[in-house]
Amino acid sequence: MTFPTFASLGLSEDLLRVLESTGYDKPTPIQAQAIPPLLEGRDLLGLAQTGTGKTAAFALPLLQRLGENRRQPLPRETRALILSPTRELATQISDSIRTYGKHTGLRHAVIIGGVSQRAQAKAMARGVDIVIATPGRLRDMLEQRQVDIRRAGHLVLDEADRMLDMGFIRDVRRIVALLPQDRQSMLFSATMPKEVARFAGEMLDDPVRVEIAAKSIAVDRIDQRVHHAARADKRRLLIDLLDDPGMSRVIVFTRTKRGADNVTKQLAASGVNAAAIHGNKSQGQRERALDQFRRGLSRVLVATDIVARGIDVDDVSHVVNYELPNEPESYVHRIGRTARAGASGVAISFCDVEEQGQLRDIERLIKRRLTVVGEAPQEIGRSEARSGPSRGPKRQNGAADSATTKRGRRPGRRSRRRAA
Repeated sequence: MTFPTFASLGLSEDLLRVLESTGYDKPTPIQAQAIPPLLEGRDLLGLAQTGTGKTAAFALPLLQRLGENRRQPLPRETRALILSPTRELATQISDSIRTYGKHTGLRHAVIIGGVSQRAQAKAMARGVDIVIATPGRLRDMLEQRQVDIRRAGHLVLDEADRMLDMGFIRDVRRIVALLPQDRQSMLFSATMPKEVARFAGEMLDDPVRVEIAAKSIAVDRIDQRVHHAARADKRRLLIDLLDDPGMSRVIVFTRTKRGADNVTKQLAASGVNAAAIHGNKSQGQRERALDQFRRGLSRVLVATDIVARGIDVDDVSHVVNYELPNEPESYVHRIGRTARAGASGVAISFCDVEEQGQLRDIERLIKRRLTVVGEAPQEIGRSEARSGPSRGPKRQNGAADSATTKRGRRPGRRSRRRAA
């Protein structure tokens, strides 16, 4: 069997030289399948989880096509637009564009909230080849006529399902409506809910479909455990677990911004160096928190699902789900922060009585049971009952196989947006 190389995909010598210098020796499945049709100018629908190499899958052919068809952009104009749901992912894409395109002479700008709009307007003054943007800030600058996308010949929409979850689809539709009809479009999504599928049908013209199975995420390399714990006991359980020096670089996930701040304060009071990152933090605060975590200055990063996708931090030893996510797919994205680049990792979940339904949904999705550590869920249920009445619906059985709560009782999309 012949395995593809980057050279066999049709990439230019300049790009091959960069890939060799950065240590990339062979393409991932999505790169091997996506790069050739994108170099031909085809539209593409990519179904792939984070960590599969999809940034290079669209960035490399985009850089090559822009380099082959050079023209000077007009003031405030961009030749290509990449939309990202979060500031962190936009910054990461920018870093990749800078690395891959260092021999091309192409210019790019990042347009995101939380930082100076004046600096971004200045960056756009001469025009650029590529804009990487979040929808909200880009929409504002389009309305102020500080950015012009009317002649952009390339569009990339990354993490489309995340755009939907965060309530950005309406903004994205308005932005896409300003683009020329004659363009190359790429849409990437980890899942394909109906609204994203409908939007893909509107946005893409006879696309090539590339689908990388969810098993590409190394879930099987992750040791997945669950502690059944009363809600009031989770703080002490987390602090006790962190006594293990083997938990060297840990991401702790909460459902809400307030929860992330509370856990961070509790850890700091116990002598654990932790930083929080969520939607209420300024861009500078978010960048500092990630930088401290990457450099090992903070041992623990406490986060909402805003960092569950698209953020690569090396050598994350453990992921802790302090609270289980409302959507089981988010569990997979959360634990995918560990066991990257062929390494192993550990995912630890805390589950109280009210979260039994979420646990069952997760186990159904990943087609395996999480290893139970400590007390059985029935014992935890009795502990919860002693500590006070539950705010949620009562269950007849606290076991992991008990009936899930009705979906109507769970937070809807609007609630999830606030929680990010």
